[in-house]
Amino acid sequence: MPTFAECAADFIAEVGKSWSNPKHKAQWEMTLGEAYCKPILKKPVDKVTTADVLEILKPVWQKKPETAQRLRGRIERVLDFAKASGHRSGENPALWRGHLQHLLAKGQKLSRGHHSAMAYGDVPAFAKRLRASEALSARALDFLILTAARSGEVLGATWPELDLAEKLWTVPAARMKARKVHRVPLTDAALAILRPLYDARLSDDGHVFPGEDRRGNPGPLSVMAMAMQMRRMEVGQYTPHGFRSAFRDWAGDNTSFPREVAEAALAHKTGDAVENAYRRSDALEKRRKLMTAWANYLDASAARGNLRLVGGKP
Repeated sequence: MPTFAECAADFIAEVGKSWSNPKHKAQWEMTLGEAYCKPILKKPVDKVTTADVLEILKPVWQKKPETAQRLRGRIERVLDFAKASGHRSGENPALWRGHLQHLLAKGQKLSRGHHSAMAYGDVPAFAKRLRASEALSARALDFLILTAARSGEVLGATWPELDLAEKLWTVPAARMKARKVHRVPLTDAALAILRPLYDARLSDDGHVFPGEDRRGNPGPLSVMAMAMQMRRMEVGQYTPHGFRSAFRDWAGDNTSFPREVAEAALAHKTGDAVENAYRRSDALEKRRKLMTAWANYLDASAARGNLRLVGGKP
């Protein structure tokens, strides 16, 4: 009989094939690991009881309601997986409706807010400080800002996706949130980050921003690397994802580029299904002009030196 830990690992390995964001996988591994589920990790999965689940949930149920509710749901998914695999029978002890709802206080209503974003007027000064660092996490974050890409798209980037001569980054559909190929025009500033990394690469098909897992195996840079870089620079109240909002606000407030072009730069869908069916182009050259304007804004505004510096540490 497999343990809960073995079933959790099997579940993540199988269901995780559909996850495009490595951060999502890391969050599942963390919550279903020793951080919260230590009491049941070595327990045979068919022996996990309601009392076990309550022992895990009660310490965080009121203190960290969002974490607790996600944790309960993930335990439930693993136990359902174990049952479907023939390792359990009977009712799921992590089930909420008709079960745990009678044993735990009603959870707080969760508010789904947006990622905390730095005001676009502060981004050039932040970018200037960022470029003073030699850390790979700083280069990855700078690249993220310049391309208005998501963290997972940047961290998962590999050299075959990049055409430095054509100044183009093609993100495959499997790694995009919308499951559609996304072409990203690369500005001179973005290429200035990539070229030294390309010259120092250890493999033609390796990650652009390489790192290692806990066992020392090669892979992408850690999912927390860019957030930790921001924390070291004392801007931890913001998130890497928030720079997409800053870019969008800047494009709307400071430029005359059409809304559709800015949304396409963010790989957002616009219009209804019929409109999208007829709009086959991804407006690449228009987006190239937009991203060049964004890179110029970051450089020119920082050079003027009249913006408030965000944080106090280089």
